[in-house]
Amino acid sequence: MYYSLNQAFRSSFGKKGYKIALSAGMTCPNRDGTLGTGGCLFCSGAGEFAQKGTSVTTQIEEGAKRIEKKNKDGLYIAYFQDYTNTYAPVSRLRALFTEAISHPRVAVLSVATRPDCLPGEVLDLLEELNRIKPVWVELGLQTIHESTAAWIRRGYPLSVYDTAAEELRRRGIKVVTHLILGLPGETEEMVYQTVAHVGERTDGVKFHLLHVVKGTDLEAMYRQGAVSTMSFPAYARLLGECINRLPPNVVIHRLTGDGDKRTLVAPLWSGDKKHVLNALNQRFREENVKQGKLYIDN
Repeated sequence: MYYSLNQAFRSSFGKKGYKIALSAGMTCPNRDGTLGTGGCLFCSGAGEFAQKGTSVTTQIEEGAKRIEKKNKDGLYIAYFQDYTNTYAPVSRLRALFTEAISHPRVAVLSVATRPDCLPGEVLDLLEELNRIKPVWVELGLQTIHESTAAWIRRGYPLSVYDTAAEELRRRGIKVVTHLILGLPGETEEMVYQTVAHVGERTDGVKFHLLHVVKGTDLEAMYRQGAVSTMSFPAYARLLGECINRLPPNVVIHRLTGDGDKRTLVAPLWSGDKKHVLNALNQRFREENVKQGKLYIDN
């Protein structure tokens, strides 16, 4: 049983909504030398689906055209996706975010960032915008365990996430936390500890499978045999256990990552998103029927 983004959005807005990935052309303190230069071990910068180099309005319009058949007369989530989207002067953030929420079919502003890039003036801006349209802030935590965080080169301690999540929610801003399943060295119990910790501090979760993409340091380690990835059955079982450990009001925004097939190195089964989601939902449906639970579709 899980509470899907689709159901949560329909409950709030009365219709379906789709995310449009946007690029603000930012970088990251883990790449520009402030904290490091290589970024997180697994990170390519993401944002593969955003139309870089164009205005926010143009990106929204182009994104809407691509999915209009699936979302006729529906609403959109303006999702600033790549790199760290609060890592800029407040004046620039205000211009970008205001342009996005001013679009008549944008219902929600969603901002992906790091919890160590939320100074007071940025929080004030997000709180102000949240009074106009709902604002979600997506935090890339991945794990609560400091040893794993050091290995992936996350660059901040767990306490920074805890403080950021608490302050965002105090201001009425929804928090969505990103977690990675399949990180090397983590036992199932360690994963469950992460889920339990996050479940008390977040409004939504995005689950990601550890996958290897071209051009990352993780790719080199994978090709050297130093890192392995999960099989689909193993991931599906672990994911189901994690979802069962979350409070029922936490919204599941994503069941697995879906990077660009052209840059995906492993596991190749994760490249067929539609097949993977169908298989995951079928598995959860069967398990819930066995246990007599209500199944909520994604």
